[in-house]
Amino acid sequence: MLVPYNISAPAAFNRRRLLAGLALTSGALLTHRRLVAETPAQAMQQVPSNPEHQKLTSLQNIVPMKASPQRVYSALLDAKQFAACSGMPAEIDPKEGGAFTLFQGQIVGRNIELVPNLRVVQAWRPAHWDPGIYSIAHFELKPNGAGTTIVFDHTGFPAGEFDHLDWGWKNHYWEPLQKFLA
Repeated sequence: MLVPYNISAPAAFNRRRLLAGLALTSGALLTHRRLVAETPAQAMQQVPSNPEHQKLTSLQNIVPMKASPQRVYSALLDAKQFAACSGMPAEIDPKEGGAFTLFQGQIVGRNIELVPNLRVVQAWRPAHWDPGIYSIAHFELKPNGAGTTIVFDHTGFPAGEFDHLDWGWKNHYWEPLQKFLA
């Protein structure tokens, strides 16, 4: 024998509660999915190019650090420190000719010249560039009292990338590195 389902106040309350719970859960899942999906993209977001910078293929940053050249050099070439600094996975073979993969594979390259505590020169490229296109990232570490001044030159990148790269160095290298080494 079938027992008819009685829609009463408690059942209505349960349905409302169920619908509200589903809405909250769906919203939380969408928000979580959006956060997870956007995190790598946000990490290397594209920055619109200023028309005045369209033809530039090099940039220079002079960056003060409140850490010794030894600490800066180590943070740039030690995978665990770089990952802790950037908040994203890093693989770095810290010898000349050694390969590196940073920011979950979004930046790749090779160490060209390493002079401990003084200089790091890398063949450097974002993964979205055409295959075989590399630029040169040159970090010169100059002692400055108890700290270091990084004289950084990035050369040979494709025209139209200046604003994106300039923004990226500041937001994904210099600011996190300054906080990490403070």
